[in-house]
Amino acid sequence: QVQLMESGGGSVQPGGSLRLSCSVSEYSYKTHCMGWFRHPPEKEREAVATIYTSTGVTFYADSVEGRFTISQDVAKKTMYLQIDSLRPEDTAIYYCAAAEPSRCGWPLGQPLRGVSPTSWGQGTQVTVSS
Repeated sequence: QVQLMESGGGSVQPGGSLRLSCSVSEYSYKTHCMGWFRHPPEKEREAVATIYTSTGVTFYADSVEGRFTISQDVAKKTMYLQIDSLRPEDTAIYYCAAAEPSRCGWPLGQPLRGVSPTSWGQGTQVTVSS
């Protein structure tokens, strides 16, 4: 498995911004696609953004489109999630994850069922409240 570690979470007021980082032990076929997931309180884990690492193509859940930006710096072995215009409903533990080609294609903005990543980080808490 690939080793992943998130950082950058915290507590912010509504309308604020955060940038989450995910350090990646190695880029390989095991990181064919990567994504950011979140697990809100009393809800199921869902994917919010996906990036295909070789092409940089990105996809977003409807609920975060225009507010969240997934990106990567392969030279720094780091993936990012820029979160703007934060809302209380964005409160969750955020995880980064990676998968080989056969495990890519998870649904976005829905409870994670079926296809899912192989490698996961430990998560970072994001809390949005006034």
